[in-house]
Amino acid sequence: MRMSAWIRQHLAALRALLVLTAITGIIYPAAVLGVSQLPGLKDKADGSLIKQDGKVVGSSLIGQAFTDGKGTPLTQYFQTRPSNAAWSGDDASPDGYNALNSSFGNMGPESTVDTLDPENPKNDKLSLLSTVCARSLAVGRLEGVDGSRPYCTPGGVGAVLSVMGPRDSHGLVTHPTQVISVNEACSIDPKNPTKPFLDAYEGVKVECAKRGEDYSAGQIVPIRGDASSDTPVPTDAVTASASGLDPQISPEYAAIQVARVAKARNVSADQIKAVVDAHTTGRALGFMGERTVNVVELNYDLDSKYPSKG
Repeated sequence: MRMSAWIRQHLAALRALLVLTAITGIIYPAAVLGVSQLPGLKDKADGSLIKQDGKVVGSSLIGQAFTDGKGTPLTQYFQTRPSNAAWSGDDASPDGYNALNSSFGNMGPESTVDTLDPENPKNDKLSLLSTVCARSLAVGRLEGVDGSRPYCTPGGVGAVLSVMGPRDSHGLVTHPTQVISVNEACSIDPKNPTKPFLDAYEGVKVECAKRGEDYSAGQIVPIRGDASSDTPVPTDAVTASASGLDPQISPEYAAIQVARVAKARNVSADQIKAVVDAHTTGRALGFMGERTVNVVELNYDLDSKYPSKG
């Protein structure tokens, strides 16, 4: 008795399903796993893990925060670049480097005006400019270098004015009538009033910003200031990577940290520099990208060579 065409077609489909399942679901994965465990490939295939005293302490591919858990840098360690991949919910952390929350900041060069919460300064939403200014000052204080930057106030926020007044045909204010330093909130203490970073702009006194007020009607004017553009605090010290997880920093950022780490570990700066050089990689293929220092590998190597007693 002949099987119907319908049954033959479905049996053929079932055989194809079983064969392809065996090839793509069993044989191919097993072959790839076998190749990945060959000498020279196993370490990378297993995640480029870093072990200390027999325990896995991290991966050379994923950055870590070397802080006390409250965001305060540990002086015996080289610090990584900032991370946007922060822990959230009950595990909220200021340090970032949550591999499950890899993300970018989504702010560009036009992000210059902060959103000042009318009730709680802790809820302020900082612009990219103010974020960079604050980070640069913090790094400068930590490393003992000048953290000032162009377009930043001495207090570490964006030096940005909202200029009110009549405008010309191009939308530019011709005769200012009121000028607000939009990122410097007025003090709630009348005995200690806020002094804006600039006394006057085109003959008009500069006022501090009132929380909750909208100054977008004015012309937004960033003020460059006197700070040098050749700042000792490099860009990667104040901006996060696209993934928020990169473990590398620039040799320039590593260089300004050498003295602090050497002092904390009670060794010479030359000894620390030698370890930094050992973890510095050149450009890919000699011409792509930039030279980098892997901070995670560097810090754990320092713990092995020059353990901190602090």
